[in-house]
Amino acid sequence: MEYPAPTADAVYEVNAPEACGEEAAPNWPYHMARWLFREPIDIAITAALAEIGELAAADRAWMFEYDAGLLRFRNTHEWSRQGIRSFVEDLQHTSVTMIAWLHQFLVKGQAVMINRVIDLPRPARALQVEMLRQNDKSVLSVPVFHEGRLRACIGFDATTAIRRWPPADIKALFQCADLIALARYGSFQDGRAIVSALKQFVPLIYLRRPGQIIGIEPQTIVGVRSARDYVKVWLHDGSIVLDLRPLALWTGMLPSASFLRIHRTAIVNLQQVNGLDRRAGDRWTVGLNRMAERWPVSRQYRQELRKRLGV
Repeated sequence: MEYPAPTADAVYEVNAPEACGEEAAPNWPYHMARWLFREPIDIAITAALAEIGELAAADRAWMFEYDAGLLRFRNTHEWSRQGIRSFVEDLQHTSVTMIAWLHQFLVKGQAVMINRVIDLPRPARALQVEMLRQNDKSVLSVPVFHEGRLRACIGFDATTAIRRWPPADIKALFQCADLIALARYGSFQDGRAIVSALKQFVPLIYLRRPGQIIGIEPQTIVGVRSARDYVKVWLHDGSIVLDLRPLALWTGMLPSASFLRIHRTAIVNLQQVNGLDRRAGDRWTVGLNRMAERWPVSRQYRQELRKRLGV
């Protein structure tokens, strides 16, 4: 397949690491390494993306990770320039088919510089729709590989104006991707251990609060209940966050090992269940930590609930 020539006139460009030219790259890897040495991995990645995003004059800098089978992906880290909306909480447990056009290049270890999102070819339609929803005009995507396997992707968005990041910038971002790969996946001894860890890894879930977006570990969620056009998310600190994603989507986002649907309107964290009341005959309820209200259990979910609770 022939790819567009690497010029500003091309709608998109495809670059392998060795094809990024001899020009000296920016010192972004230094900033990435400095954060990775100083902070826990997730804090370091977010902080480093913010720093190199500013240096690259991007409007967003982000990272998403694949599941073990490369079938789904989740946005895990994002920085947005002041005044630019963040979308990190939107793409969680998303099918790779949405980014199939982009994925075909990433899986080969190639970076993709989309100079003009609006002019992407027809096969990229699903991706284009999502990028336009996020007001993207230009996007740079660089794959993250470890031991010959695609793990993640990092990149930049330009939302205020069309732009093109030059080959030297792409080279620097490839180097940052290598550092992330070593820090995040490099402590494992072989590929089987990596696959096992990926299966167990659960990225943060992002919730929107007034004026901020927070990333929380799933285990800090006590329960989720639907309420008409939104859901309420109860957290272990006693707070409640409203979310517009439907309960069916939450069923897919929450790890099934510790979360269970107990009613058509409710999902609970089994580790937060402190009691099961069957004294009312046909009406079962569960008690949850830090909550005075008991939640009802529908008949169709009772057998599985008893099995999971061991009662």
